[in-house]
Amino acid sequence: MDLYLTVKAIHIISIIAWMAGLLYLPRIFVYHAENLQNDKICETFKIMEKRLMFYIMNPAMLSSWFFGLWLVHLQEINILDILWIKLKFALVVILTIYHFFLFKCLKNFNENMNNYSSKFYRVINEIPTLLLIFIVFIVVFKPL
Repeated sequence: MDLYLTVKAIHIISIIAWMAGLLYLPRIFVYHAENLQNDKICETFKIMEKRLMFYIMNPAMLSSWFFGLWLVHLQEINILDILWIKLKFALVVILTIYHFFLFKCLKNFNENMNNYSSKFYRVINEIPTLLLIFIVFIVVFKPL
């Protein structure tokens, strides 16, 4: 089996899992923020949020980075020489920052110190979608 294609396939699978979490967690936050007065429901959301972050999102993010960097290594290219790779890298860094922002929100919910409305979570839920669209177009069209 070709090593490059295997690493690429695992990278794509990791990205799909990570994106699923980045899209789903803010949706859970919407419902959590709307039910802060109901302790039983909030405890259920806390469990869901924690499991999603620690069992799916964190491993998927780490494996996305690992296999993505491995792909670059296997191609033996200098990422500073290729515009589309620099653009993709920058957008993935933004996704990673977003991931850590969601982690901070999760901690705030866990400590009953949420600072944002359900509307806020609905709006930020669009960020990973937009970034994903840009990343896919960059990877497919590979601008010079």
